[in-house]
Amino acid sequence: MANTITAVPRDHFINDLAGVTQNGSPAWLGALREKGKQSFVATEFPHTKMEEWRQTNISTVVKTPFRSLTASTDHGLSADSVAAYFYAPDTWTELVFVDGFFDAALSKQNTLPKGVVAGGLNAAIHDSHPAVEKHLNQHVGDRNAYTALNAAFLQDGAFVYVPKKVVVETPIHLVFVSSTAAKDAAAHIRNLIVLEESAQANIVVSYRNAASNATYLNNVVDEVVVGANANLHWYKLVEEGAGGNHLNTLAVAQSRDSRFRGFSFSLEGAVIRNQICLALEGPGAECSLEGLYLNDGERLIDNALTITHKAPNCQSRIGYKGILDDKSKSVFTGFVHVHQEAQQTDSDQLSQNLLLSDHATIDTKPQLEIYADDVKCTHGATVGSPPEEVIFYFRSRGIDEKTARGMLTYAFADDVAGEVEIDEVSKRLDRWVYEKYSPKF
Repeated sequence: MANTITAVPRDHFINDLAGVTQNGSPAWLGALREKGKQSFVATEFPHTKMEEWRQTNISTVVKTPFRSLTASTDHGLSADSVAAYFYAPDTWTELVFVDGFFDAALSKQNTLPKGVVAGGLNAAIHDSHPAVEKHLNQHVGDRNAYTALNAAFLQDGAFVYVPKKVVVETPIHLVFVSSTAAKDAAAHIRNLIVLEESAQANIVVSYRNAASNATYLNNVVDEVVVGANANLHWYKLVEEGAGGNHLNTLAVAQSRDSRFRGFSFSLEGAVIRNQICLALEGPGAECSLEGLYLNDGERLIDNALTITHKAPNCQSRIGYKGILDDKSKSVFTGFVHVHQEAQQTDSDQLSQNLLLSDHATIDTKPQLEIYADDVKCTHGATVGSPPEEVIFYFRSRGIDEKTARGMLTYAFADDVAGEVEIDEVSKRLDRWVYEKYSPKF
């Protein structure tokens, strides 16, 4: 008998593909889209009988017949309406994408070093930037039906290119806004970030909702290439609406002696899944993945992380914290795969979770698969409620229980936010966390 999820019709996606314009598209892009379409048709939708999705039921997303956006919308947003999403418009380059399409009129494009490109992916494709054809869709693979669907609809998103030995001093902010036109719609967003050898940059990516409580889907694929001796700090903040669904696959390819530090903050959204697939492909590469997810109501947040050590003398770190309340559910998977040739690997991962309700659930699964014999690899996970002995300590000093629990919750979350090295982002995160949990004071 066919699984009820895999049997869900997908004709609406196939029909919407007819709206993807082919005018002026290079032949290689057409072939890429066609390959994505064929892969999508042949691939099951994610369902709970798949091991990777066993604890992650996204049937509400799968069964919704979203209409796929194939052109920029008449969104009605003004510069004033998106200004609140900016961090430092006078100094940063802050690029706005509405329903998945670049909007130059709403963006703040300050001067960048010579050779640096930051703008829309569609323009970079048609300008024949050499890094686009070289890297686009070369690192993500066919992860699931939604990554294949993203390739089939591939049109726009962000493109950032930093040439060899160039240091971008100020952050580049990519702002993805879902407008009221996105109601019951799916935006298939593709981002490509390339840092050449010895380049450095800080990139902040935020997903914001201007669609009130409308139901919509952001189907996002990020491909990040970190060249030899390059250094990239990546900050992602998800603030979708109550009906906003966010499925994201981030694929990172690191060359020798490169550094990648990635932060993920899942703050709001109906269903959020962050899949990170990171490959340490050259000797001496280092990566750090840090995250915070705040869950309540009956929402679902899934963080699925895979780090593959392919070369010797590499280092990886994973540190994620989650706070769950009400009837929410979260899933955390940290999978570290060490190839036989990846000797002298140093890897550590820790998942820590705070439960504020007896009805909230967390499934956490740190995993190691090691084929090398000269390694140092550890993993761990903790799940629990605020420690009663600490609450008793607060109460013995005149602080009521509600305030004590609020203070402990805020401190638990702020521990991750405090690691952010960009003041503008750190302060906004700190305020977000404080305002969320201050009613518990």
